[in-house]
Amino acid sequence: MFTFLKNWTLPSAITAGTLLYLIFAYVPELDDASAALGPLMESLLPVSIFLTLFVTFSKVDFHLMRLCRWHLCILAAQLLFTTLLVLFILNGSSTMIHDTNFKLILESILICVIAPCASASPVVTAKLGGNLTQMTTFVLLSSGVASLLIPAVFPLIEPHQGITFLSAFLVILKKLALVLLLPLGLGAIVRHWIKPLYQWLVRTPDLGFYLWSISLSITSGITVKNILHSNAGLWLLTAIALSTLITSFVQFRIGRLIGRIFGERICTGQAMFQKNTGLAIWIAYVYLTPIASIGAGCYVLWQNLINSYELWQHRRTGAATPCTAATTTEVQTHKLP
Repeated sequence: MFTFLKNWTLPSAITAGTLLYLIFAYVPELDDASAALGPLMESLLPVSIFLTLFVTFSKVDFHLMRLCRWHLCILAAQLLFTTLLVLFILNGSSTMIHDTNFKLILESILICVIAPCASASPVVTAKLGGNLTQMTTFVLLSSGVASLLIPAVFPLIEPHQGITFLSAFLVILKKLALVLLLPLGLGAIVRHWIKPLYQWLVRTPDLGFYLWSISLSITSGITVKNILHSNAGLWLLTAIALSTLITSFVQFRIGRLIGRIFGERICTGQAMFQKNTGLAIWIAYVYLTPIASIGAGCYVLWQNLINSYELWQHRRTGAATPCTAATTTEVQTHKLP
């Protein structure tokens, strides 16, 4: 049983989160416990994400962080995909674009494309044997670009009074800074000045991955809750779920194709398709509708199922042991001068 849970951590976390929510939601005897545990789980989520990133960033050698060519290619692909979707939503010639449900589907896809790379993506990248330092660099770069792109794009689709580019930019930047910069700074302190803790973290390479599975379990329960409490019809929910599934697979394949050029297929695949869905859900609530946030919720499940398959394939093929930090040679590959 332990071996199964170890090998299939992500789907086990998704299943556990889903079942626990359903049990507490539909067993009348657990109503009091559910009322108490619900807010507790939601407050525990940012804590578990923070710990995940702290553990991961503690293993990053910041002196080796460099801008790489594949970083720019992934961002260019994301920008192109975003531009095409926005133009289609604003100027689509098909009569289908005027249908409210169809527009909601497109907006759900757009949220899953424009969102920055997931803060915890370096965790899975390292587990797969990818370059942790390059991936951490891209997460910071992607978050900065998204903080500019999101407030510039969404007011064009759904204008809101009182939301200016500057106010939205500052709010997004604040959210990303709390999630990224604080654990990044603490990780640097541990790496350079608290050596016993740093050495223990290095000797426990999968700790960040298991902490991330706790976050995933909580997120899965919240996603199921949002879907069940949505006022959207079954057809619309199904269409959003399928469209975001296709979107996740397409982004993953595009990332892998770009990675073939630079010899970094693991990093580019994760960079292109693994998204900060927490921020994506917030975007939907602020700029669009709660229904559109269901797309980001479904995307959580799809990207982690794809990651589960990648991890299974990694074990099956007996790939090299996952690295916890990049070597100088790895970072120098395809870096910009």
